[in-house]
Amino acid sequence: MADEDSESGATGESQGLQELAALPLPQLEALLEETSYANATLNIEAEMFEKYYNKMEPKDMSVQLLPDMHGSSLDLTQTRGRRKSKSRSVADHFTGLTVEQKCDIAQKELDEIKDEIQRIKEDSEQSLQNLEAAMEEADVQWADIKKAMCDFNKEIITTIAKKKGTVIASEKVLKYLEEKNHYRDALKEKLRLKNDSLKVQKKKLQLQLRQKEEMGEALHEVDFQQLKIENAQFLERIDERNRDLLQLKLTAGNTLQILNSYKGKLQNATGTATHLVKEISQRKELLEKTERETILAEEEQAKVECLNKKLRKQLSDYRVPPILKYVNEKMALYDLENSIKTWERKVEIAEASLQSYHRAWNKVKMASKLPRTCLTLQGSQ
Repeated sequence: MADEDSESGATGESQGLQELAALPLPQLEALLEETSYANATLNIEAEMFEKYYNKMEPKDMSVQLLPDMHGSSLDLTQTRGRRKSKSRSVADHFTGLTVEQKCDIAQKELDEIKDEIQRIKEDSEQSLQNLEAAMEEADVQWADIKKAMCDFNKEIITTIAKKKGTVIASEKVLKYLEEKNHYRDALKEKLRLKNDSLKVQKKKLQLQLRQKEEMGEALHEVDFQQLKIENAQFLERIDERNRDLLQLKLTAGNTLQILNSYKGKLQNATGTATHLVKEISQRKELLEKTERETILAEEEQAKVECLNKKLRKQLSDYRVPPILKYVNEKMALYDLENSIKTWERKVEIAEASLQSYHRAWNKVKMASKLPRTCLTLQGSQ
């Protein structure tokens, strides 16, 4: 029987090899990729089933059944690799898990992974909170150290620099250190009292919890599931409130932008109003100046009208003289002009005669002065 099975297996293998050799290279590559993917999927499923089986069964049973699991996985791989073979033996067939069982196992593994992720997340959050608390404590300590350094530099270093080598400086240093020691002792006592009160409060809470457990008030699985449901509901409400808060923040941002735009418009309108007020005041001043000029012009117009009336009245009262009288006056004017010209000529002639007389007189005077000069010179000799 075994020989027949081996012969049939060899025949099936040879036929499968012949069929594979007859396939082209692209189909072989696709078949290889598909087989590799199927093997990887089967390995993942086998590891998951083995893990679940180890959890469900004791250790010794799991150790005995491990070879069977590996054998079944190998058989499954071989059957998938030989899916084109027509001769399969009865030994290749095995009873596997149904789809529902696989889904249940996968769901349980998924739930365990989720629980592990949640636990890791809680541990990470706790570690993060511890680190944040440590950072806050370090910041507070660093602020205290900086404050102490500043106080020391202000109270001690400055005094020592001013009064170097004196007894007062050393006494001040000792006094400062004593004050700091007293402050630390007081702080230590305060923290000790706070720690004692927290310990007492912790004991009270533990006692209350123990009493509740004794009275049967501890939480059961149903209560825990109910709390989970309520927690999920509250988380949904919190998410909804967060979404509302985000929407309100967006609305507030938009409102702030609109408010800023309206503020800008208001500022522009205020600047325009100020400019218009200045322009109105300038226009008013110009209007007042124009009114004053108009009043002055009206007064001048009244004066000019009065003068015009007087001139018009004089013009209306004016009478033209007779023509004969005008001719006589014109002839008299002509005669007077001729007589003026005649007298002007006579004056010019008289002036010329006067000038000739002056020249002759000057010559006579010069002639009379010359003999006197000669006589004076002779007498002196």
